[in-house]
Amino acid sequence: MDPSREFLDRFLHRTDRGLPFVVVTIVDAQGSVPQDVGGKMIVTETGLDFGTIGGGKVEAKAIDQALQILSSGAQHDFADWNLKSDVGMTCGGRVKLFFERFNISTWSINIFGAGHVTQALVRLLFTLPCKITCIDPRDDWLAKLPAGVESIRLVHPKDYVNQMSADTFVLCMTRGHTSDFPVLQEIYSQQHPFRFVGVIGSRAKAAVLRKELLAAGIEEAKIQFQCPVGLPIGSNHPGEIAVSIAAQLLQVRDQPK
Repeated sequence: MDPSREFLDRFLHRTDRGLPFVVVTIVDAQGSVPQDVGGKMIVTETGLDFGTIGGGKVEAKAIDQALQILSSGAQHDFADWNLKSDVGMTCGGRVKLFFERFNISTWSINIFGAGHVTQALVRLLFTLPCKITCIDPRDDWLAKLPAGVESIRLVHPKDYVNQMSADTFVLCMTRGHTSDFPVLQEIYSQQHPFRFVGVIGSRAKAAVLRKELLAAGIEEAKIQFQCPVGLPIGSNHPGEIAVSIAAQLLQVRDQPK
C-alpha cells in the first residue's frame, strides 16, 4: 500500500472515532537528518501510533513533546532542534517540527447497549455537539439508530474499550447484569479512568456489580460509576429516563476537570 494512503487511512480512522492524537510533521531539515521533510507520525495517549520522523532519539523526544500537548490540551506547537546540542545525536543536522493536535474538544459518548432507553437517549444527544457511538452485538437494534450515529457490533467489549480515550463518557446500558459486567471489567482494566461511567439499573444492582468487580481483582479505588445513572427526575418511561441521563451528562461535562 502507498505509505501516504496508509497514513491517511490511519488518520481518518482516529478522526472518525473522535480519539485525540497529535500529528508530528518535519517541515524543514538541514544537514544530516534521519528523515526527509514531510515525514510524519501520529502520536496518541499511549505513544507512537503510526508513521515515523526517523526513529531514535529525535523521535523519542518528539513523542514526549506530543504527549505533553495531549495532556495540556494545547492545539499546536513548534520545535526547532539542533540534533547534536538539543537531542544528543552525533549527526550535525537540524530539524523543524510542527505538532498539531486533533479531536481536541470532541465530546465523545460511548453507549454499550442499543435498547429502548438508548434509542430515546440517542435521539436527544443527536441534537447536541457530541460524537455518539453505540456498541451492541444485536444488528436489529443497531439498525434502529438514527443515521449518522456510529454503531459497532461487538460480542465482547475488549475489542473496543481499549480504543477509547480518557475523556470518553461511557454508558453501560446493555440487556442486564451479565452483559454489563464484562463491559465494566474491561473499563476498569484500563490504565486510565474515564471521564464518566454510568450504569442503568438500581442501587442493588450497583452493589452486586461492585462485589463482582472486586472478586475479579479490580482495585476498589478504581470502581467509580453512577448507578442508577441519570438525575433523580421523571418516571421509568424510557423517554424520561433518557432526559435524566442527558441532563446528568451535561452537568458532568460542564464541571471543571
